[in-house]
Amino acid sequence: MRDWQAIYSDEREYRADIVKAVLDDRGFSPVKVNKQVSQHGFGNFEIFVAPDFVIRAIKIIKEEINFE
Repeated sequence: MRDWQAIYSDEREYRADIVKAVLDDRGFSPVKVNKQVSQHGFGNFEIFVAPDFVIRAIKIIKEEINFE
């Protein structure tokens, strides 16, 4: 996972889980990393993908996932 890149970050874990699930369904094998620094919820959850999937994953997030 050394060269993997973060393509999504959010302080709400459920949103990161949704992004991970969508990308997983597409075969990207994403990884969610908890970057919160304390139990008080400061920090984010990040989704990482392999370099070959970065552009396609970002496009899917922008075009197909809407949290509004």
